[in-house]
Amino acid sequence: MSGEPEIAAHRYHPFRRLGHSFVSADSYGLVLLLIVLTYGLSSTLSAAWAPSVVLFVQIVTVWFALRTSGARRSVLLVASVVLLIAGVVGAVGVFASSSEDVPPLIFFVSCLLYVIAPVSIARHLVLRTIVDLETMLGAISAYLLIGMCFAFLYRGVGVLQDTPFFGSAGDGTIGQTLFFSFTTLTTTGFGNLVPAYEPGQSLAVAEMVLGQLFLITAVGKIVSAWKPRTWSTGETP
Repeated sequence: MSGEPEIAAHRYHPFRRLGHSFVSADSYGLVLLLIVLTYGLSSTLSAAWAPSVVLFVQIVTVWFALRTSGARRSVLLVASVVLLIAGVVGAVGVFASSSEDVPPLIFFVSCLLYVIAPVSIARHLVLRTIVDLETMLGAISAYLLIGMCFAFLYRGVGVLQDTPFFGSAGDGTIGQTLFFSFTTLTTTGFGNLVPAYEPGQSLAVAEMVLGQLFLITAVGKIVSAWKPRTWSTGETP
C-alpha cells in the first residue's frame, strides 16, 4: 500500500510536466499558447484597433520564442529593431478611425515577426541533442507560426492591391484569411476561398509546398524519434 502514492505520482508525472510547459517562460508551451491567443484575437476582434492589439501580442510571442530558442546575438539585434518598428506601427494603428485606415505596414511587420520566430526555433531544435516534449512543442509552434506568417502576408497583399484578394468573395476578414492560410498550409483546400490574382496564387503554392516539406522533414522525424516515458512507470520503453 505504501508504494501506491509513488506509483500514482509516476503515472501523472507527464501531465504535470506538460502543464508546466504551458506556464514556464523557458518552454515552447507558453509560445504555443500565445500563438493560439493571437489566432483567437485575430478571428474575433473586428474593430479598427484590433490589428494593433494583435500586433502587440505578436511582439510578446516572438520575444518569448526568441528567449526560449536561445537566439544568437545577431538575431536578437535584428529582432529588437523589428520589434521596435512593430511597436511604433502598432501604436499608430490604434488611432486609425476605420478598418480601411489600418496601415498595410501592420500586416507586413506581423509577417516579418513570424519569419524571425520559426527560423530561430528551427535552429534551436536542430542543435538539440535529445528529442523530448519540448522538441515536439517547438516543432508545433514553428509550424503554426508559418501559417500565421502567410496569413498576414496575404492580408497585406490584399490591402495594397487594387483588386479583391479573393475575387468575388472580396478581401475577406482577418479570420477568413487565417482560415485560408491554414487550410493551404495543410493542403486541405476546401475551395471556398481562393486567391483570384497574383501574387496571391503563387504565395499559396509556396505555402503548400513549405507546409508539406516541414511536416515531412521536421515534424515527421521528430514524431518517429520521440520516445516519451510510459505513463505508468516513467521509464523509457
